[in-house]
Amino acid sequence: MLFDDSGLVARKDSRPGDLAKIPEWLNLPDPKPFRPKRKYRTVWISDIHLGTRGCNADMLVDFLRSVECQTLYLVGDVVDGWRLKKGWYWPDAHNEVVRRVLKMAHRGTRVVFIAGNHDEILRDYAGLTFGGVELVLEAVHVTADGRRLLVTHGDSFDGVVLYARWLAFLGDKAYEWLLRANILFNAIRRRLKMPYWSLSSYLKRRVKNAVQYVCSYEEAVAHEALSRGLDGIVCGHIHCAEIRDFGGITYYNDGDWVESCTALVEDAQGQMSIIDWARETSGADKPERSLEQTA
Repeated sequence: MLFDDSGLVARKDSRPGDLAKIPEWLNLPDPKPFRPKRKYRTVWISDIHLGTRGCNADMLVDFLRSVECQTLYLVGDVVDGWRLKKGWYWPDAHNEVVRRVLKMAHRGTRVVFIAGNHDEILRDYAGLTFGGVELVLEAVHVTADGRRLLVTHGDSFDGVVLYARWLAFLGDKAYEWLLRANILFNAIRRRLKMPYWSLSSYLKRRVKNAVQYVCSYEEAVAHEALSRGLDGIVCGHIHCAEIRDFGGITYYNDGDWVESCTALVEDAQGQMSIIDWARETSGADKPERSLEQTA
């Protein structure tokens, strides 16, 4: 690496006229050894909830190090403003997530940040770009095979958040306690040399009312895409990674990095699938889920 008068670093193989300058703090070496990156056309992640103890930041950083993509969508609730208002919590691992995203943007990845309800304060700045990250309210993504997908966080389809905000905060408090139990549960599993497993996700998928809510939410979101004349919709918000077909409209949910640690990806041909990073890093043999596999 070479340093210039501005304190920036540049690759040795760069020519004087087109030095690819990278701020030194973005160019810190990765602690893990080199491994070939998975190449995708597009990656969607959401519901990271930086600023909370439930955020699996280390696992997310590991995932981001493993991929290379043309476009990265951050589909809301990246930073949990609700929790940070109550008390500051921001460990180094959360800084590393931010650094990794900015590094990807600096190296040519288009990064689009769609604000969610937990980081809704950023919605006032929609249309601006910060550090190479585009901040928008929603987007329309065109896949490699020509399909048009609405990309939105999804809280606008949540009747509880939209019409009874106080109830949403009450539910958020109960969810906070559930996630604390999840942290303790997985701390015990680590001591026993067992892989990460989400207690909160397991319970949510088995509570009848929660299952009915998820199904109703998915249908409402798919109907929105239909009403706009689009082919599908990508969202987050409910922490349930899924690919489903509703009468020709494809519903995609990229999951979260609090419970399931999942992402949605698109390959060069436009094929969409869900990556379960928690399962993959545990060594379990579980392939990426695509629409064809779930239909």
